[in-house]
Amino acid sequence: MKVTAAVMPERSGRWALETLELADPGPHEVVVRTVASGICQTDVHARDGYFPLEWPAVYGHEGAGVVERVGSAVSGVAPGDHVIMANPSCGECPNCRQGLETYCYNSQRIKQSGRRLDGSSALTRGATPIAASFFQQSSFATHSLASERNVIKVPADAPLDVLAAFPCGVNTGAGAVFNILRPQPGDAFAVFGVGSVGMAGLMAAKLRGCDPVIAVDVFDGRLALARELGATHAVSAAGGDAAAEVRRIAAGRGVKFSLEAAGTPEALRAAVDALAPLGTCCLVGSARPGVTAALEMRTIQYGRAVRGCIQGDSDVKTFLPHLVELFRSGRLPVDRLVRHYDFAAINEAVADMLAGRTIKPVLRIGTA
Repeated sequence: MKVTAAVMPERSGRWALETLELADPGPHEVVVRTVASGICQTDVHARDGYFPLEWPAVYGHEGAGVVERVGSAVSGVAPGDHVIMANPSCGECPNCRQGLETYCYNSQRIKQSGRRLDGSSALTRGATPIAASFFQQSSFATHSLASERNVIKVPADAPLDVLAAFPCGVNTGAGAVFNILRPQPGDAFAVFGVGSVGMAGLMAAKLRGCDPVIAVDVFDGRLALARELGATHAVSAAGGDAAAEVRRIAAGRGVKFSLEAAGTPEALRAAVDALAPLGTCCLVGSARPGVTAALEMRTIQYGRAVRGCIQGDSDVKTFLPHLVELFRSGRLPVDRLVRHYDFAAINEAVADMLAGRTIKPVLRIGTA
């Protein structure tokens, strides 16, 4: 079938809408009519060559829409179901069998090879394959070809153009707090970088009863919203020693938990330096391969820990519906993070996100 997709023609280029051909679904695949797609830093990383995809390519890994067709072996969803498309996994490797699907042994091939699970192409331009199947969805298109494992049914009355923020950004930030750090009421918490991931982590820490909850960022607008969404303190990282200020706020000892969501060596160092002895920093910010960070050995020796995290350590089939219900009950106001853009304005949306003018851009691509 013919679809309209936002194609990245070359490394670090500009997206352009094109008509492409989408393959028919295989036995375990689902065709989703895309209503909306979140834009994430990971899409920008793909654009800029962090991953082994070639160009031209179609990205997008936070799709939300309506099921149109299902493969012959699909049983979990049916045409007409409202769904979000999340992190894919093989379901067969040792980590997947242990329920640790975010650390799937085959994740790089499944997410970043540009191919479907069977190795074929999901999108073509005439006879020419286009690198697609990004996170087994490539949701920057009017229709996506997803795997049954990464399609999650959601309530039909939930707004898909808000739920498109959940599959990666909200999942990662909230999951890091709920699934890894697991703070208790009264624990001091700081988040370094309050984009969509960091803001989700902040809201989760507030739900867990953390106090103080400290937001650190370089953008004043983000810090202001962080205060509105539950941060007790806001610290500018634009000059000065942010880690020292966080320690001062946290009774001079430092925080028990910190979340690094900026993806820079400087932010990681500050997030670790801000910890109290025996504190834990969870690293969720992503960086280009080869980027290193310097940590003081003596700081780590005092029982401080650094824990990496992919996609919130979540089982997407159960955790994402839980987050959606928190949103529907008013306890996780993700809509406050979202700014909507027309599909054709994808380049503007990305530019606004990178400049800090928008926290979570969501493309409106179709209708439910």
